[in-house]
Amino acid sequence: MSASPRPDAPRPEPRPAPGAGGALPVRRPLPFQGRGERADWIILGGIAVSGLVPLLLLPLVPALVTSHPALLELIRGSTASIINMGARARVGEASLVEAVLLGVPSLMMFDWLFWWAGRRWGDGVFAWLLGGEGPKTEQRLQRLHRVERRFGPFAVVFAYLLPIPSPVIYAAVGDGGMRLGLFLVLDVLGTLLWTGLLAAAGYGFGRHAVEVADAVSRYGLWVTLALLAVVAVQVRRRAR
Repeated sequence: MSASPRPDAPRPEPRPAPGAGGALPVRRPLPFQGRGERADWIILGGIAVSGLVPLLLLPLVPALVTSHPALLELIRGSTASIINMGARARVGEASLVEAVLLGVPSLMMFDWLFWWAGRRWGDGVFAWLLGGEGPKTEQRLQRLHRVERRFGPFAVVFAYLLPIPSPVIYAAVGDGGMRLGLFLVLDVLGTLLWTGLLAAAGYGFGRHAVEVADAVSRYGLWVTLALLAVVAVQVRRRAR
């Protein structure tokens, strides 16, 4: 399943045998060993940014969901924004083609980073993404390798529909040796499939979805502020 190690990839630290006495570490602080090189920190920083961007853009939802729904989908690419555009296409306020296409760039923005992580770090990235090394992670890793071997390119196309987080699939095909150009082509197809399904769902909901979006526009700011307050409290508690 895995490609031969790249010359620039850091060598993984040997794992202790399960029956040799020492227990496997519960959690990897980093997916690579040692201080890491520039490429390692670029990947790690990009993955961190990919998690922060949706949270930072959350306050824009109530402000743009009614007044600028196309802009909201373009910069956020969330499920709700795509469904909202599909619904507005049904009532003549938007284009169905726009509903399908506008969310693609933001949805794909960080996918290549996970491919690169799998290509560079190998199995180390899966232990890190799946919560640390241990028997359950090993079982999940074996299952993931089977999925990659059996389905390969199809796993990328249907990544949004599979019961596996899509970043893990992207890392798996990177670890498996898939070229970046092929990955990006398949990723575009898979993202278009996903946005097409969501836009079609919104088109089917029609006026009802538009009314919900309008209600979010009126009252969602307070809900958003409340959610941000809860997140801030949780972060402070964990920091103590």
